[in-house]
Amino acid sequence: MWKKSTLLLLLCLTLVMVHFNGLQPAQAAPSFAKGADISWVPAMEAQGYVWRDKNGSQRDILDILKNDYQINSARIRVWVNPSNDYGNGYLTVDRAATLAKRAKDKGMSIMLTLHYSDSWADPGKQNKPAAWRNYTFQQLMDAVYNWTRYVMTSMQAKGVTPDWVQIGNETNNGMLWDDGKATNSMRNYAWLVNSGHNAVKSVSSSTKTIVHLANGYDNGLYQWNIGGLISNGANFDIIGMSLYPSPSDWSTKVNQTISNANNLISSYGKPIIITEIGMDYNQATAAKSFITDIKNKVRNISGGRGQGVFYWEPQATPGYNGGYSKGAWNSNMRPTIALEGFIN
Repeated sequence: MWKKSTLLLLLCLTLVMVHFNGLQPAQAAPSFAKGADISWVPAMEAQGYVWRDKNGSQRDILDILKNDYQINSARIRVWVNPSNDYGNGYLTVDRAATLAKRAKDKGMSIMLTLHYSDSWADPGKQNKPAAWRNYTFQQLMDAVYNWTRYVMTSMQAKGVTPDWVQIGNETNNGMLWDDGKATNSMRNYAWLVNSGHNAVKSVSSSTKTIVHLANGYDNGLYQWNIGGLISNGANFDIIGMSLYPSPSDWSTKVNQTISNANNLISSYGKPIIITEIGMDYNQATAAKSFITDIKNKVRNISGGRGQGVFYWEPQATPGYNGGYSKGAWNSNMRPTIALEGFIN
């Protein structure tokens, strides 16, 4: 009897040790996410980039973002079969999972943005991955489900359970064209969203799914797209928005975006998160004011329905990848003052 009890105790202790040394549950997401898309970081580091803080000290870019600017969340994109091009590919599932683990180890929460494509998916293009090009629609739904599960399990294999997952990126007119183009078939678009949503939940019921559109100020777009998805049975948790205003119209655009957010919350009962913002690096004073304003107004949306703001690739240097200039670092590798808008 003593031996059986001892063996049972040892078995229980072994199971506990396996649990705590194996896959860990998601850490609690922050009540308000102050985030940065850091997807270019591995490629930039592979190219030899290093970053300095405002005092000129060379430090890990994630440490600078977290400790100097209170960035508590990292957004990371994933492509299906990307090229090795540093600016327009590179982030395979494994590289994205490695980056997610690195950010989690810094204490950051993780958002994934799944581009169901081999390269950029945005309002102007939603190209199918080459390997999926000739699939039937049923095969396409299966591919979305299976690949999304693969991303999630690859993350968990590195000890990361994402807090949020975008089902597509800036899907203003749907995804996986032409089958999932919303103007062709809102139903198909909704079913593809469901395929991704269901895959995420099959791995982690606590992870929140996001449908993300550009032009956060455009209420007509959001009512058509989000309303169309919901009327066609789509399941998802949060509405995501992008906003890239100019230095001269940012205040107006922020107010329009907050008005749109409140309207969508009233119409559909879903929280809002701003998953992308940016402004020219050489307009840092305006950018800081913009970040401060949208952060405060989203945070103050009633009922805690405004859940965060993410800056897109702040670590990008002027003109990176053939001309992107909405980062928040100067060419001397020191930050502009823009990200100070996230402090407090």
